[in-house]
Parts: sequence; structure tokens; C-alpha cells
Amino acid sequence: MPYKITDGKIEQLRYTVDDVMQKLYDDNIKFLDLQFTGLLGSFHHTTISANIFRREDFEDGLPKLDGSSIRGFTAIHESDLIIRPDPSTYATIPWIEKDNTARLICNVLSGGSAKKPFPRDPRGIALRAEDFVRKSGYDISYWGPEVEFFVFDKLEVNTMTPYHSQNYNIVSREAPWSTDGVGYHLRLKEGYLPSSPADTLMEYRNECVDILSNNFGIICDAHHHEVATAGQCEIDIRYDSLVNAADGVQSYKHIVKNVAAKHDMIATMMPKPIALDNGSGMHVNISIWNDGKNVFFDESNEYAEISEIARYFGGGIIDHADSLAAIVAPTTNSYRRLVPGYEAPVYVAWSTGNRSAIIRIPGHFRGEKFSNLKRIEFRAPDPSCNPYLAFSAIVAAGLDGIKKKTSIGEPVDEDIFKMNPQRRRELGIRQLPASLREACESLEADRNFLKPIFSDDTLDSLIEQELKEHNEVVVRPHPHEFSMYANV
Repeated sequence: MPYKITDGKIEQLRYTVDDVMQKLYDDNIKFLDLQFTGLLGSFHHTTISANIFRREDFEDGLPKLDGSSIRGFTAIHESDLIIRPDPSTYATIPWIEKDNTARLICNVLSGGSAKKPFPRDPRGIALRAEDFVRKSGYDISYWGPEVEFFVFDKLEVNTMTPYHSQNYNIVSREAPWSTDGVGYHLRLKEGYLPSSPADTLMEYRNECVDILSNNFGIICDAHHHEVATAGQCEIDIRYDSLVNAADGVQSYKHIVKNVAAKHDMIATMMPKPIALDNGSGMHVNISIWNDGKNVFFDESNEYAEISEIARYFGGGIIDHADSLAAIVAPTTNSYRRLVPGYEAPVYVAWSTGNRSAIIRIPGHFRGEKFSNLKRIEFRAPDPSCNPYLAFSAIVAAGLDGIKKKTSIGEPVDEDIFKMNPQRRRELGIRQLPASLREACESLEADRNFLKPIFSDDTLDSLIEQELKEHNEVVVRPHPHEFSMYANV
């Protein structure tokens, strides 16, 4: 979406059907890339010649999708699906230089005359989540994701011999194991905000920000190197409504990967690619608004300036944290990140400053002047998640907490990592699931809060796919096990 800045205020402008049809002409667009998201979060696309695209396609959709070929979508006997473009998502793609190309993000519809929203379409689920917020008595929810990722010079993976040998090699000029590059290597856990030349990726991030802002209308606040070595990055993007924010995350991932590929590098959203170093998270900042006011703010609350509604919302997240894990941390690799000692939020607790808890209430500024900044930061998600599903599940948990008036409990300001198990038990602090299988089992047992937004069929398919991935990993020996057990 485009935007304009007037007197320091940002105004988002939504493209209409008329706008897009005119821009296809003005921008001399030759090809139109139609993008949609699979159940597990992968971005998919099909490309058509722009000169055959009709105004009616925004209403009728295009019969361009075999759902049985998308993991978790449909069986082969029910595979005909339709994609319907959303005009507000129009953007030009600058890294395709030969032919002017634009993209549109699409919703997925079931085939046939009814053209109903396809129940497993992640973007359709997010649209239902926005509607559920309104039906629950609130005007809008805002979402500010903080997406971290790694950029490597090369990633060599050998999976051609899965029965007796598998290995990988990460090549990064910044890494302490590198024999190339400038020599200003970043040690493990010491990569936070270094200046150049140790930070080798500033110009890369500049280019990403330029494309995010000027081509895709995604407003960026700042960008920087993150804590881990070997090219861990973060580009901060401005908060937006639920569906727009999820569109923004998908576009963000798409952009940083393609810009990296343009420079013969590889960007990855893998949560924990480097042993003994910090992983990548996607902290999600949430607030709910009514009549232009942030209902999470309450200046009379001395501890965190959060309202009773905000505490109930946080209580819902804490109550459903184990089942949420299957959606916000949906890969086997997610649980290599969610271990103590690497700034990952392992413990189900909340605080204003405690980064070992899954909920943090940022407190940089206080008072009515900064009421718009009051939010809940949920720290368990990572960038491998499907943002449409993650945001929808989080809002379902929070609204369930408001409905049931679920207590968030007392804040925990002690360093939970340093507590002994007895002290954690005294405070009622539990740990998130230790594996994807445990998270799926929790979701299977605790899914009722999701039913206003998710169909049972969708959740069944999601659990089935994730358990398949879990089993793919557990049936194979880990390379480090040979050093530990080969001589037993």
C-alpha cells in the first residue's frame, strides 16, 4: 500500500481497483505476479501477462490453483481452487529488471459457483480474525512484528544421502570461524549493533528498506545487526492492522530473500541455524483500539500502565501458551531456539523488562502522551511461522482471556533463567513445550478458543503436517550424537 507523510504524520493510502488498472498502464507493467500463502506459511505465486488481466478478475478471481499440490490444502479430488487478487496489495518488483512486473496478494476461494472463502486459506483466516475483533466489540487491533533473520554468504547443505550422511556448512565473512572477509569477526552472542566494518550488511539492509518503503509501501523505522554472529539482522517495520501486518511480514520475507539472492547471498528465516548462539525471533506487539483510543492503556496502573482489558488479553495468551506454540513456533528448529540461555522466551510469565518471559510490556515511555505506544509484546513467535495464522491465533487467545476475565497473574521481575526449579514452581512458572510434538499435543487438547476463527479441518491439517515434520527429524540421528554416543 502507498503512504504519504504530512507534518510527520503517516497516512496509509489504499489502492482501489481503478487505481490498479490505471497503474498497470502508467507503470508499463508487462507481467502480473499473483501471490498467495500456503497453510504452512510458504509464499506461492503464478504469473500472467498483464494485458490479459481484467477488471472483473478482482471480483470473479482466476482459476489458477491446484490445491492438491499445496501442502495441507486439499485432496486430489477437490483440488480446483480460485485466487482473488486484493487491489490494496499492488506493488512493483524492482529486482525483476528485464520486464516490468507487479504483484498482487490473493485470497483463496473454493471452486464452483459459490466461490466461498477456502477454509484453509491463511489470509482468509486472518480476515475472519479481524471480523472477530469487531464482533467482540472493538474497532481494530494493531500488530507490530519484529522479524529477525540471518544473511549468509553461502549455505551448503548435503541431503542427497539421507540414510547414512547429512551435513551443512554456513559460510559468513562475519563469523568467528571464517577465514575470509575483513577480519573483524563477531563472536557468538556479541553481534548487537556493531559498527562497520564488523557489520558487513548495512548496505544490504539499506537496499531492503528502500524496496520495502518505496515499492511495497511498508514503512520502516530502523534496521540493525542483531545479537548473533554470521549476519543476524532486523529491520523494524511500522505497526498495522492484522491482515495488513501479516501481508507486510510475507512481503518482508520475500524481499529480504530476493535482495540477498541478487547479491549471491542467502537470507533465512530458520529460527536457530547456529549452534550455541542466539536464534531469530519474531516478537509480536499487539494493541486493541476503540473510538481512536488504545484500550490497553491505563495511566492509573502504576506498574505497567496497562488496563484491565490488556491484563485479561495477556491472561488469555498465558493460559493458551502451550497450544499457541504449535502455531507461532511451528518447526522442529523452533524448539532449538526455545531453550534457556539464549535470550529466548522459554518461560510462561510476564513482566515489564524480563526478556526470559513470553510476555513483556515495553516501558520506554510513560504517561498519556505516549498512550498510543502501550502494547503487549508476545515473544514466543519466530519468523518461521505463518503470520496470518499466528496473529489470528494470538488474537483468539487474547479475546478468550477478555471474555473469561482470565488473570494474567503477578509479574515476574526476577531473572527466571537464574531461578532454581523450586523457585519457579513457587511462582507457578511453567516452561513452553520442549518439542514440536508436545506443542501439537497441546493444540490438539486445547483448540476450542480457536473455533470462532479456525475450522477443525484446518487445525487437523496443520497438526498432521507438523507431526510429519517432527517425525522426519526424530527418525534421523543428529551428527553430534556420534561424538556423544559412538563409543558407548
